[in-house]
Amino acid sequence: MTIVRPDRAHPGRTAAGTRRDTSAGPSEQTGGMTTFTSVTVLGAGVLGTQIALQTARHDVPVVVYDISDDAVAAGRERLSGIVEQYLGDVGEGERPAAEAAVARITFATDLAEAVAGAGLVVEAVPERLDLKREVYARLAEVAPADTVFATNSSTLLPSAIADATGRPDRFLALHFANHVWRQNTAEVMGTEQTDPAVFDRVATFAEEIGMVPIRLRKEQPGYVLNSLLVPLLDAAAGLVLRGVADPETVDTTWRIGTGAPLGPFQIYDVIGLRTAYAVASASPEPGAQAWAEHLRTEYLEQGRFGVESGEGFYRYR
Repeated sequence: MTIVRPDRAHPGRTAAGTRRDTSAGPSEQTGGMTTFTSVTVLGAGVLGTQIALQTARHDVPVVVYDISDDAVAAGRERLSGIVEQYLGDVGEGERPAAEAAVARITFATDLAEAVAGAGLVVEAVPERLDLKREVYARLAEVAPADTVFATNSSTLLPSAIADATGRPDRFLALHFANHVWRQNTAEVMGTEQTDPAVFDRVATFAEEIGMVPIRLRKEQPGYVLNSLLVPLLDAAAGLVLRGVADPETVDTTWRIGTGAPLGPFQIYDVIGLRTAYAVASASPEPGAQAWAEHLRTEYLEQGRFGVESGEGFYRYR
């Protein structure tokens, strides 16, 4: 089954009906200036490089930090691939602007140098609480005193990290979804210690770089998006594991019954089955462990990772 991207049918809008960012330059609201004029992203993974590109497309210089030359080299290669994905969505006419954005992105392996001029640091390192706390402890020692820290964590509450930052009043969560330019929500979630003015600055900045800021009034595991999405995906996985229906039947039922452009297993493929496996395997719940084992033996061991590999629950090439 070949999947047609939902945004093809409704240019300029996401599957949820929100405005999709199609701009190629600085925010009109600021006349070319943004709330933060220099940003550092910690982590050159898939989301880290997407966040860097989205930010740089709006005339903001970005430094991407990772721990080694090999990690940086992989990040550069990953960025090139993400640019091609972006151009596949918006068209070749945007290539000059995309190349100009890439020219605003630099890579670094020295943390102090990477954050020396940053007004905002967006952390996108792997989802391990001990690792994140270690990174923030190091970051607190070298970042300028007025730099704002934001975690892109999708599963951890910022209050579990705040004390490690050395500046809990200038720390919060800023959560991006995969395919940042298309699924352009930015969930902004503070803690009880976050300065309201910092919260507002980060939400404003998110809008300036083409995102739709989702302001959470209190901490919530999974934010808004995953609080809605994860139960759907878990229910779909359970239907397959219990032999009730196959993935295509589940997806067809969901699309016809709700009018949604994608079913849950199509969404799994977009998220990536390696990510789905990592989340499921980290859960102590028996159902999650069974789902992780199913993904490992039936998909991952066959190199079927979802859209990124060209095949997951469906084929894309």
